[in-house]
Amino acid sequence: MTRLDDVELTEHGLPPEGRGRVLLIGCGALAREVLTLKAANGWDHLDLACLPAILHNHPEKIPDAVAQEVAANRADYAQIFVLYADCGTGGLLQARCAELGVEMLDGPHCYSFFERNEVFTERGEMTAFYMTDFLVRQFDAFVTRPLGLDRHPELRDMYFGNYETLVYQAQTDNPALTEKARACAERLGLGFERRFTGYGDLETALRRL
Repeated sequence: MTRLDDVELTEHGLPPEGRGRVLLIGCGALAREVLTLKAANGWDHLDLACLPAILHNHPEKIPDAVAQEVAANRADYAQIFVLYADCGTGGLLQARCAELGVEMLDGPHCYSFFERNEVFTERGEMTAFYMTDFLVRQFDAFVTRPLGLDRHPELRDMYFGNYETLVYQAQTDNPALTEKARACAERLGLGFERRFTGYGDLETALRRL
């Protein structure tokens, strides 16, 4: 499997290998999961290109970035599938994918499709702060530094005062990640819950391809 670096996935993403009939254009936060599923199932017809995961801090940039990736690669693949949910774009990504004639993942965000969209909707949680394997590993890059908590820890309660629990949606059974997620919850002053979700609707969508 391709050797991955979380910092590289956060800041730069992952280029396609140029092999396969179907190109998956996804978020760098999903790279490990997608490549693990590819390897486990022998899905050699799938190729993967990832945009920088840090785009999630600026979701208004995601539709244009996806469109550019589609335009750059359309001629080389029989099909393109976008491995993003809405991800804070307010429906703009779905509209752009419709214009481009490409399909995308169902759901509002990865916390929903990892848990499975139907289950997530039924829970209706309003006071949970969600994290995945990738976000636990990259907690400082996505939470601590962007929110200025490394410089101004007193801002913690302003940002997280309305949350009650950090819910760690675990894609893998990794005790070290679980302990790191628990430590993140303590830093944010939140309760902690771990849910093993596996790959949820992400795996279902890839199987259809």
